Amino acid sequence: MLRHSLLLGALTAAYATTALAQGGRGGAPQGPTLPPTNPQARPVDRANAPYVRATPPTNAMIQQIHEEGMQRSQVMKIAQVLLDSIGPRLTGSTDADRAQAYMVSTFTKWGLEARIENYGTWNSWKNGAAFAELRFPRVRGLEVTAMGWSPGTKGKWIEGDVIVIPEDVTTPEQFTAWVPSARGKFVLLNAPQLSCRMPSQWAEFGTVESRDRLRLEQNALSASYSQRVLAGGGPRAIQARLKQAGVLGALTTNFSQFPGINKVFGSASQEIPTVDVGCEDMGLLYRLATNNQGPKIRLMIDAEKGPERPVGNVIAELKGTTLPNEYVVLSGHFDSFTGGSGATDNATGSLTMIEAMRILKTVYPKPKRTIVIGLWNSEEQGLNGSKAYAEMHPEVLAGMQMLFNQDNGTGRISSISPGPFVHAGAFLSRYMSEMPAEITQWVRLGGNTLFGGPGGTDHTTFVCHKAPGIGTGALSWDYSNTTWHTNRDTYDKIVPEDLRNNATLIAMLAYMASEDSQTFPRDLIPQGTAQDGTPRPWPACPGPTKSAAQSAR
Repeated sequence: MLRHSLLLGALTAAYATTALAQGGRGGAPQGPTLPPTNPQARPVDRANAPYVRATPPTNAMIQQIHEEGMQRSQVMKIAQVLLDSIGPRLTGSTDADRAQAYMVSTFTKWGLEARIENYGTWNSWKNGAAFAELRFPRVRGLEVTAMGWSPGTKGKWIEGDVIVIPEDVTTPEQFTAWVPSARGKFVLLNAPQLSCRMPSQWAEFGTVESRDRLRLEQNALSASYSQRVLAGGGPRAIQARLKQAGVLGALTTNFSQFPGINKVFGSASQEIPTVDVGCEDMGLLYRLATNNQGPKIRLMIDAEKGPERPVGNVIAELKGTTLPNEYVVLSGHFDSFTGGSGATDNATGSLTMIEAMRILKTVYPKPKRTIVIGLWNSEEQGLNGSKAYAEMHPEVLAGMQMLFNQDNGTGRISSISPGPFVHAGAFLSRYMSEMPAEITQWVRLGGNTLFGGPGGTDHTTFVCHKAPGIGTGALSWDYSNTTWHTNRDTYDKIVPEDLRNNATLIAMLAYMASEDSQTFPRDLIPQGTAQDGTPRPWPACPGPTKSAAQSAR
């Protein structure tokens, strides 16, 4: 027995060692690490990128920035506090307040002039955990997340039946006749997914017939359910109708096309406790309800929605020495939704700018032009923070040398767009030609593009005012499906090497723009012609939505 036990122990230890070496169960033996398979993740073709140096940089300040950013980075330490200790930063929430206070304190400790600059109001919200459990016809825990600005349940469990809006409720009159029957119940507010498998699995294994069947059935169900919600006034107005009828809560779902990952949004119009339900659990509840099997759940949301209160942007400045009325702006939106921690949307973009500002304060404390960092609020509700800043600071718009913005995930910056500014490409190429090839070898400098109007992310706010806002694009890391507005957008999704690279690149660009002997010329490329052949007008620049009551989101 002893010999057998020793042999068994040795075999178990050997297996465990092999499993660790292989990265877990089922892994293949490791060989040399291969280059990334995505072409955008590989170095640029230097024949098409003359700004990539063949020799080390000679600019002493560029060398200092590179050393500080790549060897003494603080970006992951700041990220851990923001994402693990503070968490998501929904506009108006107490967590957003904590994050903003932390950044003002941090900037002040670095010796920067920092403030929270209020511009409007939004619903207050105290985030809290959400729990749900299926109680009948069987007992099962349910995966739920409180939607942003959802009312809570005052620390109590609420329990009731789960129902769907009937298929034949398609007009406002029919909804009015039906809704009293929903009193004391939970209502599914959108259609479930008929399959929670990834589309790639269906494409790999599904027959044409099965895929066509799923597509047709899903489209029909989604269209039917949209019509039912429209009969209640639409996704926003239906909340008030359900509250008036005494409905306990609303259940929603927004599958990200990956198992276990849902999109989690929110609306200040929510009037009853509202949760996002995991794809599989939403399907379960829907099937139980539509097959008359009496699903009953209990729910607790430890959150509090309150009245409108002041909200603003975090602004910090490093004053210019010789041209203080000209500006280089570091731009990133600080707000997020509530599903995960808002890591790649947009903590990583904000952290890029925060760390760039730290680097500059450390090695370039007396810039030629004033360097401003703007951590914008309420981008997710329509670029409200950056629009408010532009409205409040015409002097910055007038004196802006260049603005750099980042807002699409943790990956290395792989592209920079000159947008509609004729000379931006030449300026950016000149700036990057001073930098180490280790940084610039990843960057593809695009060509000029027409401007379609403000939207998407914050640099477009400034471009609309014909101020030189420059957008940077990052490697995807499957941003759209995996982390963008999802319950899995957390600290672990950050790629530290890429984030250090990005902050160092932005710090170098800001330094070059600050020191440039040339004032950036604002010539614009022709914007084309309208359908009637006349010159296409420059888009209008709408102002911010300054309160939740005014918001259509």
